Amino acid sequence: MIGRMDARSSPVRVLLVATVAFSLTACSPENKVERPPEPIGFVTIEPETINQTTTLTGEITARHTATYSFKTAGRVTEVAVDVGAKVTEGEVLAKLDPTEQQASVAAAEAAVDAANAQLTQASSAFQRQKELFGKGFTTRGNFDSAQRALSSATSAVDMAKADLETARTNLEETVLRADANGVITSRSVNPGQVVSAAQTAFGFAENGDRDAVFDIQEQLLIGARKSHSITVALVGDPSVKTVGTMREVSPLIDSTTGTVKVKVGLDTVPPQMTLGSAVVGTDVGEAQEEAIVLPWTALMADRGKAAVWTVDKESDAARLTPVTIGSYQSGGIVVEEGVVAGDRVITEGSQLVRPGQIPDLVAMDEEAGS
Repeated sequence: MIGRMDARSSPVRVLLVATVAFSLTACSPENKVERPPEPIGFVTIEPETINQTTTLTGEITARHTATYSFKTAGRVTEVAVDVGAKVTEGEVLAKLDPTEQQASVAAAEAAVDAANAQLTQASSAFQRQKELFGKGFTTRGNFDSAQRALSSATSAVDMAKADLETARTNLEETVLRADANGVITSRSVNPGQVVSAAQTAFGFAENGDRDAVFDIQEQLLIGARKSHSITVALVGDPSVKTVGTMREVSPLIDSTTGTVKVKVGLDTVPPQMTLGSAVVGTDVGEAQEEAIVLPWTALMADRGKAAVWTVDKESDAARLTPVTIGSYQSGGIVVEEGVVAGDRVITEGSQLVRPGQIPDLVAMDEEAGS
């Protein structure tokens, strides 16, 4: 009985022995598969001359702007233009109800007629007294009285004519007109609305010179040259560009954003740069010598501070080195302290590096030139 059990179990023992033997063979050092080391890119620092470039976004505005308002009070009966309308000098923008002003003109005309009648009568009386006085048929008192009446009538006519001119001016001012060619930038009146004198009705931008307006951090203005050129390009179409010069810097700092408003006068204005267009201004500063520039891929962090991986010159071991960044550029970072000329800095594959590791280095400058 026991012999039968051994016979049945012998295939099982053979299978177990074979499995263990295969496992040992697979784990032997001779058959272990080694992953090839990941190549790590590096550059050797060589100081270079760079330009400090500042790029900001702004908008196109008119250099000369104004607001239009009625000089007299009244009810708006017509609004002829809206925001964005191009207007010419003398074009009607809006009208007020002229009923009251028309009545004032009629009353002033009647007053002028009455004053003229009084003047005619006073002039005839004076001429008569003058002739009689010359012949000795009237007294000096009557002559002086007629002369005073003539002078008073003349003054009354002058006053009535002035009142008539004022009434006609008030009537004309019920029609608001543009005083130059330009564009309506805002509207704050509607038909039926009652407005007071000098209440703003329209915002206006005059045709002609244009500015690009930017909000700039105060630090960027320290030591700025006011006469240098600034390139201005459309955000939507960078091929549309022009050149301008900084012409006005606001003396006040925006308390909310901490920025200063700067106006750049444009030398020429392409037709595509309409009012309100978003633009990018690029200011290339003076050249700086012996600056160390590294690509963005080299930047790491060490306990919350900027750092880069450097390779020791003797042991070729990687070391995380803290650095001080002078400025940021679109293509990289400018390093002020932490590395010097001749140091090797890892720029590709830095996320695979560990402290003390001897990486498989590939020179990125040589790779780019091959």
